[in-house]
Amino acid sequence: MAFVEILYEAAARAGLLVSAEVAGRTVSVGFLCLDENLLDGLVRSAAYTITYPLSQLPDLDAGDTLAIAGQTYQVRDVRAIGDGTERRADLTRL
Repeated sequence: MAFVEILYEAAARAGLLVSAEVAGRTVSVGFLCLDENLLDGLVRSAAYTITYPLSQLPDLDAGDTLAIAGQTYQVRDVRAIGDGTERRADLTRL
């Protein structure tokens, strides 16, 4: 088991992760919803991101959908983090 998997398991046990349903599977992911100021502060936009071990969702790709807390999101982009055993996916709320 890779270090990142051990780290995510510990974080899940500590209640730091959320459950995401992807293609009929439920996995624990890190979930961020950050507000961004656009147009010199006239507009606020939310940026949604998840992080997860590659081993949990090896086939997650742009265009896939997932559900977190009853809300559906579509994957816009998936990137490797660090040594490649962890991924970050940017999401759009549907």
